[in-house]
Amino acid sequence: MKKLLFFFSIFAFISCGETSENETSATSTSEEKISEKIKDSIPNFGIVIHGGAGTILKENMTDSLENAYKAKLEEAIKTGHKILANGGTAIEAVQRTINVMEDSPLFNSAKGAVFANDETNQLDASIMDGETLNAGAIAGVTNVKNPINLAYEVMENSEHVLLAGKGAEEFAEQRGIEIVDPSYFYTENRFKSLRRLKEREAKKAGNKTVANYDSFIKDSKFGTVGCAALDKNGNLAAGTSTGGMTNKKWNRIGDSPIIGAGTYANNATCAVSSTGWGEFFIRGVVAYDISAIMEYKGLSLQEAAAEVIQKKIPKMGGDGGIIAIDNDGNVAMEFNTAGMYRASMNKKGELNLGIYGE
Repeated sequence: MKKLLFFFSIFAFISCGETSENETSATSTSEEKISEKIKDSIPNFGIVIHGGAGTILKENMTDSLENAYKAKLEEAIKTGHKILANGGTAIEAVQRTINVMEDSPLFNSAKGAVFANDETNQLDASIMDGETLNAGAIAGVTNVKNPINLAYEVMENSEHVLLAGKGAEEFAEQRGIEIVDPSYFYTENRFKSLRRLKEREAKKAGNKTVANYDSFIKDSKFGTVGCAALDKNGNLAAGTSTGGMTNKKWNRIGDSPIIGAGTYANNATCAVSSTGWGEFFIRGVVAYDISAIMEYKGLSLQEAAAEVIQKKIPKMGGDGGIIAIDNDGNVAMEFNTAGMYRASMNKKGELNLGIYGE
């Protein structure tokens, strides 16, 4: 009898244990489902960035430098994502995200800007609001710490879209934008790049074809930073900031401050920021073209981006890439170069980060 009671007790204990485990598992599953439902109920939002495209190869990158780029990309995108998650606007997220990259010497924008032929740093930037289609841009400024903030001021507090040079700098002072001594933008590696390029160019003097299409010289055009975002109100925005092209002459201006080429945003379609060989991106009106293809041909963002970056631009002889987000939160990070510094985050907080071609 005692043996029967003993075995019965053990059986009951095991049964209770299994029930408890099943209940815990069921509770855990239920909590996960509730959590997913809560996430699904949050209005959609997302953000995507780039730090330039070009001949970015794993074999040319040290582990420490690669980690530095990844850390800064992550810092930048999380800055914008936090703003969006807290209900902030896409315009604000774009500015603050780009500010992080502008303040880093890793990228060809503001602090890390390349040198022009006259050994100055000439900065360009643009920003666009997809809700109103309002936009602002600046070109050729030499003393503005964060060019994207000046582009925003042009959009919000002037009747113009694009200001350049001394006029843009005067406007910056009137609007209280932070001004720095031009020496702030000096970085040793960028200056050495200019010297190397000048030496190389001198050796090829008289050979226009080689000067324009030599791979070393061609890659001196890359390094722009940009951001595109969708906020919880369904509004899109995009912005781009750059130091331009190493050894550029005659106040050359690329696509970055050109609305429709370097930057475009329209709530009806998408928000786009470009990085690449500016002359071709201007001629191809790349950022707007992607939006137009979506609107008029009914293609998805990814399909439109691929058509422009993988077909149209290479056919013209140019290269580079774009990052973009559509009004449903879908993201495209398309490039036809060896690599592009890039990252994206969705409303669930999932981070996608890359440097090299996949």
